[in-house]
Amino acid sequence: MKLDDGDRLVGVQVCAEGDDVLLAAKNGKCIRFPVSRKDASGSEKGVRVFASRNSTGVRGMRLAKGDEVMTMSILRHIDFDTEERDAYLKVQSARRRTDGAVGGEGEGGDDLITDPTQMGISHDRFAEMEAMEDFILTITENGYGKRTSAYEYRIAGRGGQGITNIVTTQRNGHVVASFPVENDDQLVMVSDGGQLIRTTVVDIRIAGRNTQGVTLFKTATDEHVVSVTRLSDVEDDEGEGADGDDDVDAQEGVTQQSEEANAPPEAEQAADEAADGDQGE
Repeated sequence: MKLDDGDRLVGVQVCAEGDDVLLAAKNGKCIRFPVSRKDASGSEKGVRVFASRNSTGVRGMRLAKGDEVMTMSILRHIDFDTEERDAYLKVQSARRRTDGAVGGEGEGGDDLITDPTQMGISHDRFAEMEAMEDFILTITENGYGKRTSAYEYRIAGRGGQGITNIVTTQRNGHVVASFPVENDDQLVMVSDGGQLIRTTVVDIRIAGRNTQGVTLFKTATDEHVVSVTRLSDVEDDEGEGADGDDDVDAQEGVTQQSEEANAPPEAEQAADEAADGDQGE
């Protein structure tokens, strides 16, 4: 691929015509668009197939001054209308609240709807949407992050300015990573101060797009997260290492920070839930 002056390659992945592309930018915006999208005349409006490797490609996202794309991901595409999507997300949120699941949005309530048929979705359709659901993990340079259902990332045309991926306040800093994860994955985060933490994805709170997230990595003043790596298909090796007590101490440190990530301050949690309605898109 031919790069213009100042450009750099941020990702290369295999995709199919039925997939979607998700681009996440440093200042908290993102855009999701189909790999292939034909207009009424049959012209390709998605990512065109180029004959030459030296092509510069087409615009994926229109960036504001000073912004840049940090990550590129490929998501599974599923067709649904806005009402069906909103109903599904409402039921899933209610189930997490009533079950008290790790990463849920809050405590249960009497008015929560957990039966999808009450929202006009059959059980079979709900199960299909649940099986196809991806979760996007987003982490900022100051150690905050969250998981968000990929269904909250509406599909748009290529080349737009995008929508909010995470709120990048002074507390959060810029985005350093944003990609799909599974419940059984683990993460390794590394800071520019030489610190490292390893934690499990299932311990990270699920929240809306337009929120700030919770603490995943406590960084010192002027220290920033610079690398996030996803570990999949990892077996539990606690106590199997040759270093004995050192391994146990490391695992205990991870557990302590994971627990802190699951228990955000009440004020922060209330602010996150108030912003879950996608205001300010």
